[in-house]
Amino acid sequence: MDGKKRERETRTKNQDPEKRESSYESLTGPVIPESTAALLRELVSHLRENRTQLREEWARRITESQLLLAMTKEEIFKEATAVYDNYIAVLETGSVEALEAYARDLSERIIPRGVETREVLGIVLLLRDVLARSLFKKYQADFALLNRVLDAYEPAANRIANTVGVGFVQERERIIRQQQEAIRELSTPVLQVRERLLILPIIGVIDPQRARQLTEQLLRGIRANRAKVVVIDITGVPAVDSMVANHLVQTVDASRLMGATVIVTGLSSEIAQTLVTIGVDLTKMKTVGDLQGGIEEAERLLGYKVNMVTQSTDQIAAAK
Repeated sequence: MDGKKRERETRTKNQDPEKRESSYESLTGPVIPESTAALLRELVSHLRENRTQLREEWARRITESQLLLAMTKEEIFKEATAVYDNYIAVLETGSVEALEAYARDLSERIIPRGVETREVLGIVLLLRDVLARSLFKKYQADFALLNRVLDAYEPAANRIANTVGVGFVQERERIIRQQQEAIRELSTPVLQVRERLLILPIIGVIDPQRARQLTEQLLRGIRANRAKVVVIDITGVPAVDSMVANHLVQTVDASRLMGATVIVTGLSSEIAQTLVTIGVDLTKMKTVGDLQGGIEEAERLLGYKVNMVTQSTDQIAAAK
């Protein structure tokens, strides 16, 4: 029993340093020695004591480097304060989660103002440089200790810079995807012309993603408006390949299942030849030369009658 007890005590004793040091694992990678953790704590204490001076120096260098030009000096100083405090908190705790959340929040606010990725990376690297210079000044009398401090600081600083940069890029990509989605929706509007009659004018290149979106929007429009006839005008489509043509056929079939007849207008001679050459099944597709003819055919299918009004010579003279 005594042997097992000693074994448990030895195992617990050996695990204690891991528990103390594991807080830095997410920041620096592998578990670091307690001596390095102690240096980081000393580092944090130094940076907190000199917070005002170092923060002002950093804000000044941001302005001199002509970064964040879309922001005022007051805004730059406010963000510099927040980034500095988050930076120090990460060095202290080893956790980048709070910094990741702040980076996303910062990105949401500054991306719409035209701030670029190089500017965000630039200000973070400037902060790393300002803090490193401060450490050189503090430990310059003891070169060996300075090397140990930098060995502890640099991996953490690089991880912080990477976290902020990745967070900004991810948020920028998310906004770009949203904008692309909005542009696609605007470029493929489903318009109601008459009761039970919809028009879908398509302009530009049709890629697979846009083709799927086109079909989804059209089917939603058919259902919402209880449409019986749809005119799809492709006058503004420069080219149609086999993928787009087959997707167009599938859209026609899906619309028919929803109870709507589809009329395709605006086929150019080049697109018509392409469709014939690639062997697309066009037997289920109703085509008309131009949009006006398509609308007239749609009205005929819906039972509308167009009465042509003619004026006699006497009526024209009287109108004058």
